[in-house]
Amino acid sequence: MNKSDLKPIGVFEQFAHINNIPRPSKREEKMIEYLKNWGESRDLETKVDATGNVIIKKSATPGYENRKTVILQSHMDMVCDKLVDVEFDFDKDPIKTYIDGDWLKAEGTTLGADDGIGVAIELAVLDADDIEHGPIECVFTRDEETQLTGASGMQAGFMNGDMLINLDSEDEGQFFVSCAGGRSTTATFEFTKENAPDNYFFIQGSIKGLTGGHSGDDIDKKRANAIKILGRFLYNELEKYDIRLAEFNSGKMHNAIPRDGKFIIAIPSDVKEEVRVDWNIFTSDVEDEFHVSDTEMIFNMESVEAQKILPKIISDNIIRALQGVDNGVFAMCQDEALSYMVETSSNVASVVTENSKMTVVSSQRSNVMSNLDNQCNTLKAIFELAGAKVVQNDGYPAWKMNPNSELTKIAVDTYKNLFGNEPIVKGIHAGLECGLFSERYPHLDMVSFGPTLRYVHTPEERLYIPSVQKVWNHLIEILKSIPLSK
Repeated sequence: MNKSDLKPIGVFEQFAHINNIPRPSKREEKMIEYLKNWGESRDLETKVDATGNVIIKKSATPGYENRKTVILQSHMDMVCDKLVDVEFDFDKDPIKTYIDGDWLKAEGTTLGADDGIGVAIELAVLDADDIEHGPIECVFTRDEETQLTGASGMQAGFMNGDMLINLDSEDEGQFFVSCAGGRSTTATFEFTKENAPDNYFFIQGSIKGLTGGHSGDDIDKKRANAIKILGRFLYNELEKYDIRLAEFNSGKMHNAIPRDGKFIIAIPSDVKEEVRVDWNIFTSDVEDEFHVSDTEMIFNMESVEAQKILPKIISDNIIRALQGVDNGVFAMCQDEALSYMVETSSNVASVVTENSKMTVVSSQRSNVMSNLDNQCNTLKAIFELAGAKVVQNDGYPAWKMNPNSELTKIAVDTYKNLFGNEPIVKGIHAGLECGLFSERYPHLDMVSFGPTLRYVHTPEERLYIPSVQKVWNHLIEILKSIPLSK
C-alpha cells in the first residue's frame, strides 16, 4: 500500500497536513492558528475562546435544517515521545509517517493519531460537499493530554449542540459511554547535595526498551514500569548496603507508563562487585517476570564519575517511597456488567532530579470518585511519610453512563445496519473530556468512538488504516440519522 492509496482520501490528506504542524500539549499555538485560518478561509463561522479552544460551525444541508445540532469533538494536542537515540524537535519538526502493512506509523516518534486522526475526520466532514447532515459544530480542544485544560477552561455557551460525538477512542467497533475521573499527585523532595564518603564508588543503572503505553487504557496489561523496576533494585540493595542516590530520572508524561530510566548511586567500593552480581540476577528475574509484556527490555550497569549525593535520610526515604507506592490496578469494577473493567488504578509516571530537589509525578484514576479520593490519599500519605511536599491537582470528573442515550442507540443501530454485526458498548478506564462536558453541559447526549490505535503515547503508536474508512462511513450514516429537534 502507498500513501496515495489511503482512504478516505479527504481524512488522510487532512491528517498529513496536521502532522506538519507542531502541537505539543500546552504549546498548540500554531495548531490553533491553523484551524482558525482553515475555517475562515472556507467562510465557515469560526471562533477561538480565551483558553484556545476552536469551534468551526457548518450549516445543515438542504432538508436537514430542523435536525438536532451535532457536536464533533477532538483534541488538537499530542503526546510527544521519541526513541532515546532519535533526534527530533517536536516544536519544529514534522512527524514522518510510513506504511507498514495495514498500519500507519511514525519514524521513531509518537504518530499523533491520538487525537490527530479525530481532528482530521472533523476537517474532512467540514470540507465535504456530498454528506447529508443537520447543523454541525466541530470543536477542537487544547491540552487534553496533560490536564484537560481546554475542556476545563471552555467558556460557557461555547458549544450549543444537542448531541456530542467524541472522536478520541481507539478501538473501532467499540462505543464508549462512560470514563474514569482522574487526578495527579506530585511529590517533591528537597535537599542540599553533599560529598560522598571516602572510598565510595559510583554506578549508573539503566533500563530501556519497555513497552510502556497509556496509563489508563494499558494499566491492566501487566506491563513493566521503569520507575518501579529501578526502585525495586535500589530497595533490595538498600536492605544490604549503604547506598546513596545521586540521580534518578525516568518517564516524561503523567499519563504514560515510563519505558526507560536511569539512576546513579554511590556505594562502598568494597561491595561494588556484589552489587553488579545482584544487578545481573535481578535483571534476569525481571526479564522472566515480564517475558510476555516486555520482550525488548535492555538493562545496563556501568561505572561513572563521582558527583555530589543526596543526604542519607532523604536518599533512603525516596527509595522506600518508590518501593511502597501503589502502581497498577487497585480495584476492578464491582458491577457485574462492568467486571471486565478497571475501576481504580495508579501509575508512577516520572521522576526528575534537579540540583536541590527530586520530583515524582503519579496519576490516579477511578470510575468511583470516592475511591479516587482514597487512592490519592494513599499516595499522598506514603510520600508525606517519606518527607516530601505533596500537591494534588483538581483533576477531572468521571462520566457516568446514560442508560437512555438516544445517540448511543442511533450509533448502535446504524453500525449494525452498515456492517452486520453488533458493536461493543462499554466504559473506559482512561479519562475523556466527556467527563467535564457532562458536568458543564448536563443536557448533552454523548458517545465516544474512533479508529483503531495501538501503543498510544509511545514511539510505537500506530493507526490501523482500514478502521478509518469504517469510522468515516459510520459517522456519515449517524449524521444522516440524527432526529428532528423538538
